[in-house]
Amino acid sequence: MRFVDEYRDPDAARRTAEAIRRDTTRAWTLMEVCGGQTHAIVRFGIDELLPPGLSLVHGPGCPVCVTPVELLDKAQLIAARPEVIFCSFGDMLRVPGSHGDLFAVRARGGDVRVVYSPLDALALARQHPDRQIVFFAVGFETTAPANALAALTARRRGLRNFSLLVSQVCVPPAIEAVLSSPANRVQGFLAAGHVCAVMGYEEYLPLAERYRVPIVVTGFEPLDILQGIHATVRQLEAGRHEVENAYGRAVRREGTPAARALIAEAFEVTDRAWRGIGVIPESGYRLHPELADLDAERRFDVGALVVAEPAECLSGLVLQGVKKPLECPAFGTRCTPDTPLGATMVSAEGACAAYYRYRRRTSEGAA
Repeated sequence: MRFVDEYRDPDAARRTAEAIRRDTTRAWTLMEVCGGQTHAIVRFGIDELLPPGLSLVHGPGCPVCVTPVELLDKAQLIAARPEVIFCSFGDMLRVPGSHGDLFAVRARGGDVRVVYSPLDALALARQHPDRQIVFFAVGFETTAPANALAALTARRRGLRNFSLLVSQVCVPPAIEAVLSSPANRVQGFLAAGHVCAVMGYEEYLPLAERYRVPIVVTGFEPLDILQGIHATVRQLEAGRHEVENAYGRAVRREGTPAARALIAEAFEVTDRAWRGIGVIPESGYRLHPELADLDAERRFDVGALVVAEPAECLSGLVLQGVKKPLECPAFGTRCTPDTPLGATMVSAEGACAAYYRYRRRTSEGAA
């Protein structure tokens, strides 16, 4: 199908919504796998424009949300050490571990700093040769090139006081984990455009074929999302299961080769634990063995720490598309952005935070 490039054209959005309603003849369940898309869907009421029976569920699309509790606890243990300057993006500071968050560590005297790039942490390593600088490398494939560059630059410059606490996760294995679950009800996916801008979309081709589901690479504006939904519905109605690129202004089949080369040079694929989901085989990155001395888990000997998820939080079911935030008994009462039980509430891109901000009155009205 032809995709409209004027992605902020309200008339095109209305026409696309009408086309979705016209072309949908059966009940379908679709999943978006990007927290930014989730917020756009809830904020602009995109799901409310869809015909009855066409349901959107929210997947593991926020790397902050899927960072496991044990890694958050490791971050806090490292950050509390007097010789450490712990650097992180701001959205990680309020994510709860089993005993508080990084803000609490800072309140107790830990040197925890918000940075805007791993290269900012590298600069601190040069400025403070007597301190250990640790960067919390969290993210999907979109953040991996910059984190890889930081590791490779530290090695090249001989910065022995710099390390990374790595929580890099990859999207395609998470999609496969959803599809292979006995509880799965997802029949089509909106793939995250920013991830595909880096990695391309060839990795999705075997998934679409193996599980016979359409996967449509989708952007972040309301029209982008509507076009992605329409393309997915058209495939489902026609009995097709292909990978389709609805975000051609930013994504190419091969992605960005230079960024992929950086990732391959610094990282290797490994099994990763996802908060609320568990370990997904070959779903993340770790530093190559030749860069192992830059691994903060090894440097500070916190690799063996294991903790349990909070039993009350249903974020794992939300991340798998089994539940929606409003179905959680704790939503908006025991679990709020000020007192979050899980990362889907505290993260700026979490599904629960989106519903709290834009749908809380609906929930209160229903109660």
